[in-house]
Amino acid sequence: MAEVRGTTWWSEELASLMENPIPETVSTTSFQARKSEEVVNESEETLKDHAVGFLMAWCEILMELGRGCRDILQQNFLNEDSYVVTKLRGPCSKVSKRLRFLNDFLPEDRDPLHAWSIVLTVFLLALAAISVDPNHETLAKEMKVRMHPPIASRILLPDGRYMAYHDQGVPAGRARFSLVAPHSFLSSRLAGIPGVKAPLLEEYGVRLVTYDLPGFGESDPHPNRNFNSSAMDMLHLVNAVNVTDKFWVLCHSSGCIHAWASLRYIPERIAGAAMLAPMVNPYELHMTKDEMKRTWEKWLPRRKYMYSLAYRFPKLLSFFYRKSFLPEKHDRVDKLFSLSLGKKDEILIEEPAFEEFWQRDLEESIRQGNMQPFIEEAVLQVSKWDFDIEELHVHKKCRTRGLLLWLKSMYGQADCELAGYLGRIHIWQGLDDRVVPPSMMEYIERVLPEAIIHKLPNEGHFSYFFFCDECHRQIFSTLFGTPQGPMERREQTAFEENTADALQVPVSNKE
Repeated sequence: MAEVRGTTWWSEELASLMENPIPETVSTTSFQARKSEEVVNESEETLKDHAVGFLMAWCEILMELGRGCRDILQQNFLNEDSYVVTKLRGPCSKVSKRLRFLNDFLPEDRDPLHAWSIVLTVFLLALAAISVDPNHETLAKEMKVRMHPPIASRILLPDGRYMAYHDQGVPAGRARFSLVAPHSFLSSRLAGIPGVKAPLLEEYGVRLVTYDLPGFGESDPHPNRNFNSSAMDMLHLVNAVNVTDKFWVLCHSSGCIHAWASLRYIPERIAGAAMLAPMVNPYELHMTKDEMKRTWEKWLPRRKYMYSLAYRFPKLLSFFYRKSFLPEKHDRVDKLFSLSLGKKDEILIEEPAFEEFWQRDLEESIRQGNMQPFIEEAVLQVSKWDFDIEELHVHKKCRTRGLLLWLKSMYGQADCELAGYLGRIHIWQGLDDRVVPPSMMEYIERVLPEAIIHKLPNEGHFSYFFFCDECHRQIFSTLFGTPQGPMERREQTAFEENTADALQVPVSNKE
């Protein structure tokens, strides 16, 4: 009865509060079910709110932890008196000074720290994308590298190294003129005069001797290469292959740095120099600002970057050279060197003869698989040279040291003699050359006014020297004049006559 009265009382009270009374058919069971659903919904919303609050609390804790770690680092490691700052302050300042030149490439209104952080981030992302992408393929034509058996003739140098060389043209005993040619970067003794015909060498009586620089081709590396050692290697070579008279030195592009060294250190053995698009130091201090500007503006950004690495951070070159020179396949010459070529050069490098020559010469150049000689060659190009090209300029040099010589120069004429290189220097320069720009030739013309400059309109870096029969004939005609053919072999030299006379004396006594 109590339950019925309780239920009736609750229904009556609820009906009194509402306009429409609740039917008495509503049971306590249905109400309890609705109440249980509301409780469940409230419990679900509370769990979600708790989860969100938990995560937010953890984030706040982590942020506070990070701030605390930052404060600890700043107070204990990054203040001026900390061990880390004391040890790293000097090296970091040196690195920042060496990298300060990079700020010249930024717009004036950009903060260097902010700009270079963005550049570095983009560079790392691009490098990661290229490395991860399995379908990455180069669009340029690639050539597979082959290794060939050793075939070179070699001589033993005084320091125990072997030098490989290649002999072409007229034999030593009949040569009217001897040409010695050091090769350029990423090349070998096989370069010489690309495409020169044997009948032309015979017609002018020319013997052409080319050789591998230390560490290239089949020549042994040199532990301490410099310009003087380069000239001495050339001198030992000509003596070993029986070049007894003065010889001509022939060079192209960066190979001319070794020709410059020979003119400086062994001028008494050289009859003259024939240089095609000769390379000089792009950081040469004696170049004017205009000459320097017109030199660098012809080069692509990647080539400028490689020169900057060779000049400031040469050890980093190993990474780039190993990826460029030593893989199983190679790009075209302009892609490999990041060259901007003129119209004639673009046509030339598409010809099968050039592609075959370039591929074989490259394969011979890298046969040892060692990047150190290439790094040494790049550093020789851009570092301060052991001499100035101006020293080759012909000038009077008077001896006035010492009291007696000084008094003699005051009251009379001092003992003077001509200094510099006294032979002929011929330079051929293509005016459409974008590899060794004409501004370098203009610098040479300014400091060596006695050099004979042959300016070639519409010619590029390769077009006048590679596989051009008429060009080769013009070069030989300029150097040697009218062709006279090889020299006739003499039946008996003066040395042989003296030897025969000496041998006849005991014979006559014996009779």
